[in-house]
Amino acid sequence: MDEYKNIEEKMKKTVSVLKDELNTVRAGRANAAILDRITVDYYGVPTPINQLGTISVPEPRVIVIQPWDAQILKEIEKEIQKSDIGINPNNDGKVIRLVFPPLTEERRKELTKLAKKYGEDAKVAIRSIRRDGIEKKKAMKKNGEITEDDLKSAEKDIQNLTDKYIAEIDKLIEIKEKEILEV
Repeated sequence: MDEYKNIEEKMKKTVSVLKDELNTVRAGRANAAILDRITVDYYGVPTPINQLGTISVPEPRVIVIQPWDAQILKEIEKEIQKSDIGINPNNDGKVIRLVFPPLTEERRKELTKLAKKYGEDAKVAIRSIRRDGIEKKKAMKKNGEITEDDLKSAEKDIQNLTDKYIAEIDKLIEIKEKEILEV
């Protein structure tokens, strides 16, 4: 039974990673999570932007980054420009403003494709976890540790777990698509 918990834990982790990835996909509204992957070289240490200052969303399409150390403003601005978020930062010497323009139809479709790709990657990971779990059970059967019936039962249980998490992934992707396509 311990293997099931292990398999389920891995599947939960995969879904959790997918949620984090989907948070970084911009969907018309400003979301501070899109900055999570951007790091700034702060005294020789790559540091996430959210650890360098206050990030706020004062308006639906604006993110304001107010660093605690004003000297790092230029570095933050440079890293945001180098990133793939597609927003040009406005630096006024005290804060950096990221103004999100309304998404074009073309950009919405690109973001939808990206969300679907993340979903497919997660499904592949789930299926890989399923395959590994079933292979372990088959090896146990081969070694005489479990019976044929136990193997069939285990395969069914693992498949049910897989179906559950694949459905959860589909639901997450569907929600994200609606969010992206919402005008």
